[in-house]
Amino acid sequence: MKTLYVRFVVIVTLIIVVSSLLAFVIANVYYQVNLKSYNDKKMMGIANETVALLESTPELQMNDYFHTVANIGYQLYVEDDSGSAVFYGNAFKNESLESGVVNAVLNGEEYHGIAQYPKKLFITGFFDNELQNTVGVPFQYEDKKYALFIRPDIVLQFGEMRIFFAQLLICSVAITILFIFIGTTYIVRPIRNLTAATKKIAEGEYSIQLDVERKDELGTLATSFTRMTESLKQIEEMRQEFISNVSHEIQSPLTSIQGFSQALRTENLSNEEREHYLSIIEEESRRLSVMSKQLLVLSYLDKEHNVIDIDTFNVSEQMKQVIRATEWYWREKELALELELSPVWIKGNKQFIYQVWMNLLYNSMKFTEAGGMISVSIWEDEQDMVHVVIEDTGQGITEEDLPYIFERYYKGDKSRKREGSGSGLGLSIVYKIVQLHKGSVMVQSAVGEGTRFEVILPS
Repeated sequence: MKTLYVRFVVIVTLIIVVSSLLAFVIANVYYQVNLKSYNDKKMMGIANETVALLESTPELQMNDYFHTVANIGYQLYVEDDSGSAVFYGNAFKNESLESGVVNAVLNGEEYHGIAQYPKKLFITGFFDNELQNTVGVPFQYEDKKYALFIRPDIVLQFGEMRIFFAQLLICSVAITILFIFIGTTYIVRPIRNLTAATKKIAEGEYSIQLDVERKDELGTLATSFTRMTESLKQIEEMRQEFISNVSHEIQSPLTSIQGFSQALRTENLSNEEREHYLSIIEEESRRLSVMSKQLLVLSYLDKEHNVIDIDTFNVSEQMKQVIRATEWYWREKELALELELSPVWIKGNKQFIYQVWMNLLYNSMKFTEAGGMISVSIWEDEQDMVHVVIEDTGQGITEEDLPYIFERYYKGDKSRKREGSGSGLGLSIVYKIVQLHKGSVMVQSAVGEGTRFEVILPS
């Protein structure tokens, strides 16, 4: 039972066998509870009519009469008061009777052997070919007492039907098992396809075709698997691009640092040149530092999940700190800032939330042309949710890039040269931090008109 196919076939076959046995037991119980007394009463009526006809028709010969009754589908046992006994019809499998039963019937009592027959679990009593599984009635013939015991002859009455039903049952089980094998193949095939697709994905191959037209659970699974594959493919492409971008961006400042460090060894440098080279080395070092910090932050957020330190702090005051920290940048680009900072408080990790405002505000400043404007608004609504809106008049984001800007490693606007191009991690960090704080972040943008980020956090 190593494969799902074999397991499914075995389990379904066992279900059929067990259910058949249970059905047989239930049918037997139903016979014992409801039908046994009915059959006993019915056979008692037949027995009484049989002896009544014999007693009321003197010209009938008893032996010939009972042979005729036996031939139409009954087994009979007749014993007189002298102990002489005769069997008519097919032989009983067991010809024993409890002591005293014959004498009781000869003395005028009725014998309800069918109703009193012992209960058995798997063999319905109606089919037991035993003398004690009969009904007995007394009668008189030619001034002599007799006891008649009678039951249906199953071989005569149901012989062909028993064979027919046995064959029908065997054929039904055989055909059912055959269709189980065939049907299981149909069920297991898409699972095998999923397994093969999983192996391909593990090997780095994402071009797979699955049957997503099915409307059942397997179709839903195939659809979800296909979506997951497309997502993994996109993530892998972005990861490769990210590695390429980071490698390039690390190599660029390292090359600059190396080149200008060698230039500093030249003895005939002026102080202005030396200061210029040192400032470039400092700037390139800062770029490397920011990139490494972003990677560390994202790695920490992935690992920590919801385990973060919570403080209560004023969001507006924190936003002012971020604006002061970036003052050199927005003043250098001559950007106008419009602030509406209502004093609101939230519970969260102060350091992480600070990183959210820093990333969003720095993005707006970076992609807003000189002389542009950035507006920052903070307020609390009636549902105790804090809204922080950062809006700029910058380059904007294309409609194609907009759905992916929060995915890590993603960098939009590849065709345009953007100053200080980043690593594609800033907005991923924003999204992750806001998500950890049970909040949401939304973005609206149009190329050439600007971008609006809105962060909503519980207070």
